[in-house]
Amino acid sequence: MSLDLDLVVVAASMGKLMKAATKLFKVEKFPHSFNLSSPKSDLRIQLQIDPRYQAFIPNSSVKEVMGYSMKVAALEDVFQGKIWAYTDEQRRMSKRQKDLADIFRFIEAYPHLKDTLPESIKNKLETD
Repeated sequence: MSLDLDLVVVAASMGKLMKAATKLFKVEKFPHSFNLSSPKSDLRIQLQIDPRYQAFIPNSSVKEVMGYSMKVAALEDVFQGKIWAYTDEQRRMSKRQKDLADIFRFIEAYPHLKDTLPESIKNKLETD
């Protein structure tokens, strides 16, 4: 089980949320996200600020996650996020390789997603 929690917040609420977060968490800003951490927890929270992720919000649905009811992104949207992460050449190569492995795992579990891959990633599937 992962101790990572990736969140997309309605853009208009981000300022208010970040003001409150700085009172409870250490906040680190990155080009596409804010990372929140606390010495009291091993949980790693990442708030996505890339505007492309805003489209995921209306497609989300309520699911049970570790005893909490919360909105969860649609499978196809999570997959798209992995594609964006892998194709972001600004990211460290080690992170991009993890994203590619995640993409491969998605395809193994949900073969129909292969049709949505960019050709450059489809080619990696065929050669690896």
